Amino acid sequence: MIKAEPKTILYFLYQHFDLLKELFVAQSKNNSIDYEFLNNEIEKYGKEIKSQLFEYHILKNINDEYQITDVYYNLFEFILQQFKPLLPEEIKKYVQSISQLFFNIKEDINKDKNILIDRIDSLTNEIDKFLSQVKNNTASLLVKSKELKANIDNIDYEEKIHKASFWIEYYITPLNNIIDVQNSESIYNTLFKISEYANEKRMNYNDENIRLKFERLYNRLKHTLVEIRLQSEILVNELIPLIERIKTENSILKGMHIYLSKGYWHHIKDKPQCRLLKKQRDNIISKDFVLTTKEYFEQFQQEEDVFINEDKHEFNDWIFDKIKYKERILESMPIEDFFEWSMNEIKSDFKDFKTDNYFSIVSLLFEKDLNIEYQNKYKKIIIENDNTELKIPVLKITKNEN
Repeated sequence: MIKAEPKTILYFLYQHFDLLKELFVAQSKNNSIDYEFLNNEIEKYGKEIKSQLFEYHILKNINDEYQITDVYYNLFEFILQQFKPLLPEEIKKYVQSISQLFFNIKEDINKDKNILIDRIDSLTNEIDKFLSQVKNNTASLLVKSKELKANIDNIDYEEKIHKASFWIEYYITPLNNIIDVQNSESIYNTLFKISEYANEKRMNYNDENIRLKFERLYNRLKHTLVEIRLQSEILVNELIPLIERIKTENSILKGMHIYLSKGYWHHIKDKPQCRLLKKQRDNIISKDFVLTTKEYFEQFQQEEDVFINEDKHEFNDWIFDKIKYKERILESMPIEDFFEWSMNEIKSDFKDFKTDNYFSIVSLLFEKDLNIEYQNKYKKIIIENDNTELKIPVLKITKNEN
């Protein structure tokens, strides 16, 4: 338990930021902080702060070494934007926990409501953590790949190619498999199924608190799915081509380096090399120019039809604003025909509405401060976008004064 005031701890972080940054960099490189290194760094800032590092739970002791505790390490990682790429196996733990929580929610949907609310909140938080790790990993891999291309560390060609192959095999390709939009087994499609389920429950679950929880989850998933598509595009369109160019360019440069360092006057394996620039005389037009030109144009004479089918997951962006429509009801009272009034309201706000959207407004009938009078007659309402015909009673709505 930390006895110090929160402001005291934050002020300590502010005062000794440079020291903590050095400790963070050391742990990032070696996964721990050496005893001697820690003491040497503390000497620069004053020995008295060592006890505070442990009192505020900034450092923890592991045998003869030290580590920054996770919460502070994550804070410095975020502030300094120095994310260490996680292995795909580490990211997969979020995939497993998301799938398990979704399974439990569906299995026990009609059981204890408090447990259901906790599970929906936990699922939302796990999705947030997963997206954050994917974005951090993609950004970190992109930075490291660009540094490798620029050869900041001045490594030789062979090691550069080895590192490029290493990043693709152990980090980039496995991460892309996890979030690949086109892969039916990827987390993207799992999250899409969860979003469909959340969308359904936010409309028709009988408890209002749980409906609001599902609505929050649904909105978070809409954002997450867009972000995952973006991260997948970065991997496919930027990272993988960048790494492949590093491998290709360095193979060419390595061959050229050997050629120039040996010189065309030397012999390799008793075979003389050709001159790099050899003089020769030739026609600017090929001998078979006519036949080649004819062949080129003939390929366009019979064009085949090309059909592009893009599978896009469309989301209904309309979100039921209960407070807004409740205020409209109170302003419009008395309402002689509630169902017709509801139809006119949603038409004015949302042209392409469907049955689910319409019934979201109709659910306001169950508000306690509304008085419902049955007029003993029925009428038909047609929802064109769903080809749905409803036979509904005529209800008069007034304010319940009780």
